[in-house]
Amino acid sequence: MRFTRISKAVAVGAAAALALSACAASTGNTNNSSAAGSSEAATGGEVRVVEVNAFSSFNSNTAKGNVDINSKIAYTTTSSFNYIDNNLEIVKNEQFGKYEVVSEDPLTVKYTINEGVTWSDGEAIDADDMLLAWAVMSGRFDDAKFDEEGAVTEGTQYFQYAGDTSGLSLTDVPEVGDDNRSVTLTYSKPFADWEISFGVLTPAHVAAEKAGMDQAALSKLIMETPKGDPEKPAETNEELKAVADFWNTGYDTKTMPDDESLYLSSGPFIVDSIVPDQSMTLVRNEAYNWGPMPKVDSIVVRYIGEAPAQVQALKNGEVDIIAPQASADTIEQLEALGDAVVVEQGEQLSYDHLDLNFSGVFKDENVRKAFMHTVPRQQIVDTILKKLDPEAKPLDSQLFVPANAAYAESVANNGSSEYQEADIEKAKELLDGKTPEVRIMYNKDNPNRVDAYTLIAESAGQAGFKVVDGGLGGSEWGTALGTGTYDASIFGWISPGVGVTGVPQIFGSESSSNFNGFKSAEADKLMDELIVTTDKAEQEKLQIQIDKLIWDSGYGLPLFQPVGVDAYSSNIEGVQYMPNQTGVWWNFWDWSVKQ
Repeated sequence: MRFTRISKAVAVGAAAALALSACAASTGNTNNSSAAGSSEAATGGEVRVVEVNAFSSFNSNTAKGNVDINSKIAYTTTSSFNYIDNNLEIVKNEQFGKYEVVSEDPLTVKYTINEGVTWSDGEAIDADDMLLAWAVMSGRFDDAKFDEEGAVTEGTQYFQYAGDTSGLSLTDVPEVGDDNRSVTLTYSKPFADWEISFGVLTPAHVAAEKAGMDQAALSKLIMETPKGDPEKPAETNEELKAVADFWNTGYDTKTMPDDESLYLSSGPFIVDSIVPDQSMTLVRNEAYNWGPMPKVDSIVVRYIGEAPAQVQALKNGEVDIIAPQASADTIEQLEALGDAVVVEQGEQLSYDHLDLNFSGVFKDENVRKAFMHTVPRQQIVDTILKKLDPEAKPLDSQLFVPANAAYAESVANNGSSEYQEADIEKAKELLDGKTPEVRIMYNKDNPNRVDAYTLIAESAGQAGFKVVDGGLGGSEWGTALGTGTYDASIFGWISPGVGVTGVPQIFGSESSSNFNGFKSAEADKLMDELIVTTDKAEQEKLQIQIDKLIWDSGYGLPLFQPVGVDAYSSNIEGVQYMPNQTGVWWNFWDWSVKQ
């Protein structure tokens, strides 16, 4: 499972012990919420949906491709074993395949893909695809060592998977069976998130071809390559590196590829066309019949960053569904549209935050904490959220939100009380006469991100910081994360609402999604324990300890849990509010156009 970054604000909702992330492909797929397996006839027509960010990759499972829009497109074009419904329950899709616990001790799970399930080019989806997914999601072959800046100093890092690899790393090489349609995973320890942490990601036959081998050779390579050991780094396996290099970057594009193998589908829809940084059109995947059949023939996705522009497009009949980053006037603007639209509000499973790099100007803990003392969190909340939620307050935990039972205890323990209001004098004291230059990266096409940056830059300047505007466009900010081209970043994480592996995904020392270089041996040890702990109360205790370590380090600051707002034309049926990373897309197969 992995978190998805969001350029629009979302709230880390109230679902179990909060994991700040987004689900892996195994939980984000095309399955019917009400009757998985239904094959209801299509009603036809087209639905037009607005997203804040612009599309940038056909592989949303890499650390750089893991942006909300990429994941939502993958959700419509990729099938797997289950998905999460809007009650935050795991729902199986047994038309695609099945999984069963073969043994509880040791935990052994068998995954079988049904006969006749294929990619859109006609190639079967089978054990080879699951072996590639396992190779990616387990991190098995990595033997890299990293310096304090996060650069590899020795050994090799192969697949740059966005999610946490610690769960699948507990398994040995899978056992293949059922005429190459099943794999069986045996875990060396219990794994809390096993049900939502494995599934098909990308086509193995495409990765093999791009690396100059056939599919069988790739599976043989995966099964026979020794496990990596960072204490004894080996020479780079050039064949495996070629596969990983393609997987890491080969799907990244803002335009429609000439190579059809780069956008194969296993879900109800397939990408038909792209207008870079403007829109994408999805049409039915004619090969698909292993899950609920969507009711519409096509979906057009438009990228519009500003909430007022989204509302105007809905008013003009140019689009049908919007989920804007709600600003102070958004609800009033929507209500003015009257009965022509349906408006839904609710918490979302995400949070906005400011992260500080543990390198460069912020390598000094005192400088990090000085900057944290300049952040006017309450003013940011008042500016962005007060009209939407008069009771809105800054978020005081990196791992919980107020709806979580453990939030109050964690806040009382984690040291967040030091940063309730900007304290310019305290910041000056910590700087001791220094005037550091700080480049802040954020999505400049997102008005709320612009507001947060502007307020932070103004306040930090009062303490002596020289703040540089490092804002990037909607299709650029995600790929910039972790590149070392900035000192601080403002963005959001959004969660699937279940599981705990999102914690090491973001905060684990060697995680590909740990973009600011936070390292804590103590926190790593607690996170290792967390993923093998199945008792919810014990999970909360561990996360409370981790939360405090993050705050103590000068990591940065959570800003707020935003308000979720969806709105759609009264001419569209089947839309249902969803607090997690799939948002209104979670049941896109139910969307229909009134006849």
